[in-house]
Amino acid sequence: MPTPAQPRRNTEGNGPLAYFLTFTTYGTWLHGDARGSVDTAHREFETPRAARNADRERAMRHHMTGESVVMDRELRNAVTAAIRTACEYKGWVLEAVNVRTNHVHVVVGAPIEPERVLTTLKAWATRRCRERGLLAPEARFWTRHGSTRYLWTERDIEKAATYVVEGQD
Repeated sequence: MPTPAQPRRNTEGNGPLAYFLTFTTYGTWLHGDARGSVDTAHREFETPRAARNADRERAMRHHMTGESVVMDRELRNAVTAAIRTACEYKGWVLEAVNVRTNHVHVVVGAPIEPERVLTTLKAWATRRCRERGLLAPEARFWTRHGSTRYLWTERDIEKAATYVVEGQD
């Protein structure tokens, strides 16, 4: 957790304080899945996910070009370490991170667009896992994009971080 002296993005009140990012491993949580998914119409923090849609899920599965990726403990640890290192290197405020077998949750304050943060974290994690021989050089690791939810208040950050740390099964 950050110390009070660490900067936040929204010091002038012109943007979100942080982002709640979620990204999934390749092929494990497709749009249309019964668990719901986050898409452009369902991306606000604490709003419902996109509903189950078997046709959409089937179409997504049909377009897959590789095997689904499920992370074991070693892979999850490597991803967590890479995210922590990336945030430290970039000077971003890492509020919470939880790497699951098929997805990653991150609550992070950064002075750039959430899509760039998401891309950076995925790249650092992929590179670390490949360097350690945990991921084949040609393997797809992540889905394209992910969920980028804006957190506008300290309370939003607290709720998102609590969900990330304590709200996972």
